[in-house]
Amino acid sequence: MNDKSNRNDSNVPHIDAEEILTGVLEWVGIESPSHDAAAVNRMADRVQHDMGAIGAHVERIPGIDGFGDLLKARTPWGGDGPGILVLSHIDTVHPLGSIDDILPVRREEDRVYGPGIYDMKGGAYLAYYAYRHLVRMGVETPLPITFLYIPEEEVGSPTSREIIEREALNNKYVLVTEPAREGGKIVTSRKGVADFHLTVKGRPAHAGARHEDGRSAIKEMAKQILRLEEMTDYERGITLNAGVIEGGTGINVVPAHCRVHVDLRVPDEASAEEMCERILGLTAFDPDTTLEVTGGMNRPAYNKDDKIAALFEHAKALAVDIGFVLEDVVKTGGGSDGNFTAALGVPTLDGLGADGYGAHSDYEHIYYSSLEPRTKLMLRLFQTLE
Repeated sequence: MNDKSNRNDSNVPHIDAEEILTGVLEWVGIESPSHDAAAVNRMADRVQHDMGAIGAHVERIPGIDGFGDLLKARTPWGGDGPGILVLSHIDTVHPLGSIDDILPVRREEDRVYGPGIYDMKGGAYLAYYAYRHLVRMGVETPLPITFLYIPEEEVGSPTSREIIEREALNNKYVLVTEPAREGGKIVTSRKGVADFHLTVKGRPAHAGARHEDGRSAIKEMAKQILRLEEMTDYERGITLNAGVIEGGTGINVVPAHCRVHVDLRVPDEASAEEMCERILGLTAFDPDTTLEVTGGMNRPAYNKDDKIAALFEHAKALAVDIGFVLEDVVKTGGGSDGNFTAALGVPTLDGLGADGYGAHSDYEHIYYSSLEPRTKLMLRLFQTLE
């Protein structure tokens, strides 16, 4: 890494925050919930068009298992050698229609609202914009740049992980356009993520006439949920959340089936092994019910090693030149595709997207004031990483 490339201010393009915002809102206007492949592919159509229009070599990989397509775009310079991998995802969590209902696009002073604007269409677009400015200048970067647009990151990237890891190993650096944290901080470490499904089978019976003959799957699951939630240990950085539950067939029937989906976050590999063993080893309280537990680690923990620290210090120095102070979070509980790449030993900087607040909520927004400096930082990383 160095900063010998394009140090003259005349070579640095003008970054127009209004122009960036216009583009961000165009992408936000294409709603793309993870499980709606057609919606995600409409977003992929737009990104493919925009990338192709500025000369990127775009490859579209058809989605599988009901998910949308993955896009790979590469700069026309640099050949096939290792370079910079930019990871973005084009899926969001908000259901179709959110833009017309719970989260209409609007600007209120520095805040700009919209579904997926913070997580992460704002960040995805600013990286595209930075690349477009290089093209406008007619400037090539020391390293080729590859952009991956992931269609199902919000559900763990189950079909994209292999491609992400393969591309990471073929590059020198990974830049992830997930949203900034806590006032513009970037991410240099993340907890590992696991998910589990618990299924209980009980015995149905008439809830009024033969209640004693039944064995309630929901009652058994309630005990399991309490046991799981009590495993949360904030001091150790371990959290469990029973996030989705379903069961029963009617109010007058002792429920024979219940299923719950559980999220686990852990700070390191040792705690991951410990917690996975505990959860997979759960047994039923009521011997007349059966409990099945499946699942495991989805994203390994992402720890700040010496290479990541050096990459962060480089970005921090660039930020000073731009005019702001860049900090990193100690360790965030949210997972991203950066977990995969950092675990492979590839220097990874995450949280390089727009600053804002309220990811996944009905008040999700970005800060307009963050668009210009964050785009400049991405541009300078492109220009100076070697």
